[in-house]
Amino acid sequence: MKFYSVLLTLLISTGVFAQQQDPEEEAKKLYEAIQEQVDKYANSLDLEDWQIFYVDSIFTHDYTAIQEEFNKMKKARVSNIDLYATVQDEWNENMYQAMQRVLNDEQWTKYLKMGAAREKKARDKRAAKKK
Repeated sequence: MKFYSVLLTLLISTGVFAQQQDPEEEAKKLYEAIQEQVDKYANSLDLEDWQIFYVDSIFTHDYTAIQEEFNKMKKARVSNIDLYATVQDEWNENMYQAMQRVLNDEQWTKYLKMGAAREKKARDKRAAKKK
């Protein structure tokens, strides 16, 4: 789940605060990061082909959506990093729920042990702090 932190850093450094980032290069870097993570899960969790398709689709859609929201926030000149973290947490929760529907019980347990449970706990803690 370190991937989420790495991706946030990648998105912020290349997409949100960069002055003139080439959109095609930005999209290419994002897709490469997604593919790397999908490959990691495919190998670690021994995913079947249909599961790889869904995981790739989930990550591609949701990370693209995160990037789009970050870009909108950048255009609106939002500088509060907590707002960016909130957006990321919302989409990461969506991915967490979607992964639960795609993985079988054994894979889900392994996925949680790979860091998803720790990330979920951190998201829940941040959400509780905001209330």
